[in-house]
Amino acid sequence: MTSTSHSNEPHGAGIAGKLNWLRAGVLGANDGIVSVAAIVVGVAGATSAAAPILTAGAAGVVGGAISMALGEYVSVSSQRDSQRALIVKERQELAETPEQELRELAGIYQAKGLSAATAQAVAEELTAHDALSAHLEAELGINEADVVSPWQAAGASALAFFIGSLLPMLAILLPPASIRIPVTFVAVLIALAITGATSARIGGSPLLRPTLRVVIGGAIALAATFLIGTWLGTSGVV
Repeated sequence: MTSTSHSNEPHGAGIAGKLNWLRAGVLGANDGIVSVAAIVVGVAGATSAAAPILTAGAAGVVGGAISMALGEYVSVSSQRDSQRALIVKERQELAETPEQELRELAGIYQAKGLSAATAQAVAEELTAHDALSAHLEAELGINEADVVSPWQAAGASALAFFIGSLLPMLAILLPPASIRIPVTFVAVLIALAITGATSARIGGSPLLRPTLRVVIGGAIALAATFLIGTWLGTSGVV
């Protein structure tokens, strides 16, 4: 039998879970780059001393990674709990009212354009093969293998945030004080262009517009925090 799958299209069980942690990882890296870069650039605008920059950046890395992991865990846990509750409910309905569920499944396929006879035949064959999977997919759009893992999403997000945050830390600390700000700006914007393009590619959308959104947003964040830090430093507030 010849496969009808296209090489550039995702197929197979578990694809939603894989995309979930992959998206969490890309977003985590993007947040790590922007948030830590904004912190260190803001502090660098107020002082050229390396110690305050390192302290503020390290605090941003640790706090941000934990915050990203916690946010992903809570969000994905809620989604997983809802999916599991729906699966349990559907399994119970199949056990208690199988004939009614069969009619319901046939009705779904008939509403999609199949004739009554064809819809009934499809429903019966799918039910005989795997009744629960058939109903979850047709009624709820759920694949049991795609139930998301909150630990996976949280871990991917925290790790990606940490990795992403290393770039602005190195860019601000390694160069001489006279060029650390422009070096950090350039490095961060290039990294944001990469994460924006990656995110767009994962989502299957054109690359230019999502990439520009991320880069422009990051540039605004860096400019704003640098101006605030500079103002605080020159005004004598800090």
